[in-house]
Amino acid sequence: MTNHRQIVIGDVHGHYDTLITLLDLISPNSDDEIYFLGDLIDRGPKSAQVVELAIANNYKCLRGNHEEMLLNVVGSGEVSMDLYQSWLYSGGHATVSSYNSKIPQEHIDWMKNLPLYLDLGEYWLVHAGVHPQIPLGEQSSAQFCWIRNEFHGNKQPFFEDKQIITGHTITFTLPGVEPGQIAAGPGWLDIETGAYHHHSGWMTALDMTHKKVYQANSQDGRVRIMPLNKAIAYIDYSGGRFRRILKRV
Repeated sequence: MTNHRQIVIGDVHGHYDTLITLLDLISPNSDDEIYFLGDLIDRGPKSAQVVELAIANNYKCLRGNHEEMLLNVVGSGEVSMDLYQSWLYSGGHATVSSYNSKIPQEHIDWMKNLPLYLDLGEYWLVHAGVHPQIPLGEQSSAQFCWIRNEFHGNKQPFFEDKQIITGHTITFTLPGVEPGQIAAGPGWLDIETGAYHHHSGWMTALDMTHKKVYQANSQDGRVRIMPLNKAIAYIDYSGGRFRRILKRV
């Protein structure tokens, strides 16, 4: 068994201390590759520290919808008050506070250069998903950072030879999935288990190489490691129409 691992981490949302606990549990070595699925920021108390950690360690990160919201507010140099208020409502207050109201240009530029997806061969990483009826080359951040229903409700894999791994949608909001479980559908896995949410608290990392799951809880400090097949819940389509219960982004 190879010592080299490819490890992907779900939405952190400013929970720096839980991320450190999770990384200590994973104990990555210099040969391991660490990937983040986006939404490093907002809602939790230490977004600035999370971004600094990612930059300092040269971790590979995707752009999530929360980085997109921040860039829509401050990325152009002109601030739209409507967009600003929307971002603050969606968790941006915590990010502004963590930066003491001054986001370094280095961090803004870093977010601007984050890719929307990464193709790792067997695995294809994206923050939210893809639109099943739109050719890949015609999709944009509107799909890659924001999509929910059309992606999760599709009953056919998007790729024939790749598994999509996403964050964005908290897994227990999907039918048949309990808090802390990884959600699985046709050709995809969702590992956003809701580190910031009071119904869960779990932050998840997936070792794609050895199909192992690492989790740390932001509420009570629990940690756990399990095989991927013990952590998965498959989406329940028995009700006919796909429905989601998550109201806020």
